[in-house]
Amino acid sequence: MVTILSFLFFTGLVGLITWWITHRDDHASSSGYFLGGRTLTFPLIAGSLLLTNLSTEQMVGLNGAAFNDGLCVMVWEVVCVVALVFMAWFFLPRFLKSGVATVPQYLEIRFDHQTQVITNLIFLVAYVGILLPIILYSGATGMIGILDVPSMLGDLPERVGMSTDSFALWLIVWAVGIIGSIYALFGGLRTVAVSDTINGIGLLVGGFMITGYALAQIGDGDGIAKGAELLLDQQRERFNSVGGPESSVPFSTIFSGIFLLNLFYWTTNQQIIQRTFGASSLAEGQKGVLLTGALKLLGPLYLVVPGMIAYHIFSGEDIKADQAYGMLVNRVLPAHLTGFFAAAMIGAILSSFNSALNSSCTLFSLGLYKSVLRKDATEAQVVRSGKIFGWIVAIVAMAIAPLLAQTDSIFGFLQKMNGMYFIPIFAVVLVGMLSRRVPASAAKIALLAGFGIIAIGYFVEPFDKIVASMHEFHFLGCVFAWLVILMLVIGEIWPRETEFVQEDVGAVDMTPWRFAVPAGLVLIAIVLLIYQRFADFSVLVP
Repeated sequence: MVTILSFLFFTGLVGLITWWITHRDDHASSSGYFLGGRTLTFPLIAGSLLLTNLSTEQMVGLNGAAFNDGLCVMVWEVVCVVALVFMAWFFLPRFLKSGVATVPQYLEIRFDHQTQVITNLIFLVAYVGILLPIILYSGATGMIGILDVPSMLGDLPERVGMSTDSFALWLIVWAVGIIGSIYALFGGLRTVAVSDTINGIGLLVGGFMITGYALAQIGDGDGIAKGAELLLDQQRERFNSVGGPESSVPFSTIFSGIFLLNLFYWTTNQQIIQRTFGASSLAEGQKGVLLTGALKLLGPLYLVVPGMIAYHIFSGEDIKADQAYGMLVNRVLPAHLTGFFAAAMIGAILSSFNSALNSSCTLFSLGLYKSVLRKDATEAQVVRSGKIFGWIVAIVAMAIAPLLAQTDSIFGFLQKMNGMYFIPIFAVVLVGMLSRRVPASAAKIALLAGFGIIAIGYFVEPFDKIVASMHEFHFLGCVFAWLVILMLVIGEIWPRETEFVQEDVGAVDMTPWRFAVPAGLVLIAIVLLIYQRFADFSVLVP
């Protein structure tokens, strides 16, 4: 009862504070609803970026990966700092200069309308079929373990003819999906950003709290330091930043698919970077992005180490890796703090879910409804179309999510599926920004060919065996290189009639932050130092 009451109290408190801050915002215009009126400052941008990423597929999935592979999976947290630096230096100035609300809108400016429509459709299919269901499933899995939901249900599942685990999964998925939809569809981007920031503080505190309590438990009364020393001694070979050939992230894949996936995620993924489009100025956007990078350096402490502690505690027990984090939280936290952390976890689920849902609405309303289906639509009609579409998408995602229970590793499945649309879209955006003569035809060929080739490589025999033999991340790197070369060759043979010149539409002040370059260099240096400190290259030798 203490757990449930504290959970309800903290969840309700976040909702009340968010409403109080944002209830007078402009939710009627497309700029106000989709971009927060371009008023976001760097604390809100950093908080929203961090928590949109810091969701349950990270808390549950990445700790599950650490349960299996050890410290080397920190690559998803540490290498992304380099991608954030590139976002601040290179990508963000170009997006803000064009005054766009979506990545496909930028591609329409650089290439043509058809490129924008194709990109919109790829994003929407990926969000509805992959991202949103995974967020709901991983969130529900974590909550079931933390709150011990099956014990609360009694014999109710039997009376409706379902197993306890299956009933709990469906119940949590639909409860979280409905609440998240209300946040995203009635509030707009600034409501999402504010709730993200509040929940982010709670989740960071809770994440460090889990690590502290778990290490103290390992220390058996001698404190956190003793627990850390014992963990390091017993898993010394697993505290290696270099992934061996048998791990899910072999060291060589850092330089191919993993780095590319990080680059797309933090520079081109609509769900993540939409809050940077709402920055009040370039300087505020750069500060927000780089602050996110600094905070991500702490990520392994609460996204990787708990998974390794769970391995120490539960090793030998017959549990799935994705169950390890929820079981650890339930094992080490007192009841009143379990409720607080469950509320923070709900905040993480809601953050990722409503951010992806808000981005889906933005892509549909501005990219398809306004530009294709009804070009004469009023501002009110555009916003209304997004809300209706959002409810449809939410219902579909809630129906698909429980079906993911059959996957072995939700984090591995997510990264694999992400590659299908990350790689072609990032290739097109990068070539579009670096070149002036590559035509729209090259972009459309790359988008369709890239999506198709990766899907065939994953799912069609015998091509899937070829991909498996070379590791899927190397496969993604090869496809990316081929797409870039293909576009550049087309640009040489059939170039645009005139060079593309990007115009400054005056949406925000484009004066850069004067410390953007030195701050970025410091972050990159810290990344290299972290890898050097924990590297043991002997695992690469057969």
